[in-house]
Amino acid sequence: MNFGAIIIGDEILSGKRVDRHFSKMTELLGARGLRLSWAEYLGDERERIAATLKRTFAAGDAVFCFGGIGNTPDDHTRQAAALALGVDLALHPDAEREIRARFGEQTNETRLSLGRFPLGVDIVPNPFNRIAGFCVRDHYFLPGFPQMAHPMAEWALDTFYRPLFNLNPVVDKAFLLTGPNAYESALLDLMERIVADYPTLRLFSLPSIGDDGQRRHLELGVEGEKALVDQALEEIRLEIERRGIAWCWRE
Repeated sequence: MNFGAIIIGDEILSGKRVDRHFSKMTELLGARGLRLSWAEYLGDERERIAATLKRTFAAGDAVFCFGGIGNTPDDHTRQAAALALGVDLALHPDAEREIRARFGEQTNETRLSLGRFPLGVDIVPNPFNRIAGFCVRDHYFLPGFPQMAHPMAEWALDTFYRPLFNLNPVVDKAFLLTGPNAYESALLDLMERIVADYPTLRLFSLPSIGDDGQRRHLELGVEGEKALVDQALEEIRLEIERRGIAWCWRE
């Protein structure tokens, strides 16, 4: 299964707020032997959010959607999800129970509106303040506040995807190459050969350039099953040594 993230909010796109969800999702997934396959950033535009969700619902990925599930006029995610699913919004009984438990006699219609979700969804419990998110079709709709959203995302992973944890453990190893021949175009043939011979590995090539514009080094490595990674790196090592390129292991 692929995992994706949708991060919503004009404040992110305008730079008023710094996104913390992308890095946290890579951390949570990586700790479980999983990885993020894609991420999208969207503004507070209901039609665009709905169109994106309609596409991702059809794709079959597990998607963590952050932001826009509040009840202010600039929050559109609940309504957009309902549009994408072709259903109405209604007060979810489990969300209502959590809200009433949180506010007691101070519960009112405004607070209950936070539990109006698309019909047919389940709630995602919120350990921070009991204002639930919701989930449907492997999509998890969470608040924009990291203090709330990140424990909720972790709960979803541990509740629904535990059988996938560390199913195919991967390692990531690389060389740091230096010298006049340590640049990508000079090693393109080697990279293409490794990609062709090891189709299940991910090859990466990351040049480093200093503030003065001069090349510092080239990080060249592969990611995947350990035995194949070691085999591919040995081939790379032999070839770069044959070409007289200096190298050391990336720490």
